Amino acid sequence: MVKRGSSIGFFGMFGRSEDLRRLDAALRQHGLHPSVIPEGAKLAAVSLMASGGTGEPPPSAYPSVGELMAFCALGEEDFRGQNGPTRFSAVTERVEKALEAGEGADAEIVLLMLHAGLIHPVLLDRYDIEAVTEE
Repeated sequence: MVKRGSSIGFFGMFGRSEDLRRLDAALRQHGLHPSVIPEGAKLAAVSLMASGGTGEPPPSAYPSVGELMAFCALGEEDFRGQNGPTRFSAVTERVEKALEAGEGADAEIVLLMLHAGLIHPVLLDRYDIEAVTEE
């Protein structure tokens, strides 16, 4: 899945990789404790960030992804309380555009959070987000 050497560590003997530490910091920056997001979802998010074929995502990419993941997990009220109305408006605009387009980096992160069961129930209702499976 992740070819760049991402690592969640091993029994505390080996450290976490830089990409996961950056994502954890970005989640904290936006009011979400990193332990709320399972390691598998973080690894998938970092893989999505690197899927453009550029290798390691630049450090500047992590805050944006952390913000979107925090919004999905926290929901509107808690996100606004942690980040203020300006950040709240910006991230809701990003989500609306991502859902309208149905593709792109933000849409992939929202889809990841949906399939991981990490989207706040209020957001599921507000944006009518659901996974459609073909039988």
